[in-house]
Amino acid sequence: MKKIVILFSGNGTNLQNIAKKLHNKSLIIAKAITNNPKAKGIERAKRFGIDVEVIDHTKFISREEFDKALVAAIKEVEPDLVVLAGFMRILTPVFAQTITNAINIHPSLLPLFKGAKAIERSFTSDMRVAGVTVHWVSKELDSGKIIEQACFHREDESLEEFEAKIHALEYEIYPKVITKLLFDEK
Repeated sequence: MKKIVILFSGNGTNLQNIAKKLHNKSLIIAKAITNNPKAKGIERAKRFGIDVEVIDHTKFISREEFDKALVAAIKEVEPDLVVLAGFMRILTPVFAQTITNAINIHPSLLPLFKGAKAIERSFTSDMRVAGVTVHWVSKELDSGKIIEQACFHREDESLEEFEAKIHALEYEIYPKVITKLLFDEK
């Protein structure tokens, strides 16, 4: 069975969605790793019996040192794919050059609105469409090769409604992309 590692920092709703749809069915989430010891996603992962490792980024003197610890934790599992799901850390080349099988989901249509607060920046833009992007992790923030995108036409929605549409697209597209990458014959 294929193995993945999920990296997260907060609520863990994408982790929960992936676990609900794929864990112990078509693949195993061998480990979930968070940089935030107070992340709500820790409990979500444990409800699915997923091993959670906390690597508190505040305990490291540099981003590179944190990334070395993160890489070591990932390599222990030897996953087929590393899945970033709300992992709110800017990764260094230490990570990107060592872990070459990592994907990320970003809540905008890249290359627009890279980095933090993408939902808010997309919402306040004049764009008539919005969406999400799954891409390979690279050494430049939100700049890896695009794997898949999904979008919706904007209406007169509130920020909360807009954000809900973004998350709904994430929950739909991410498990499909993971499955396609791991199981589609090339």
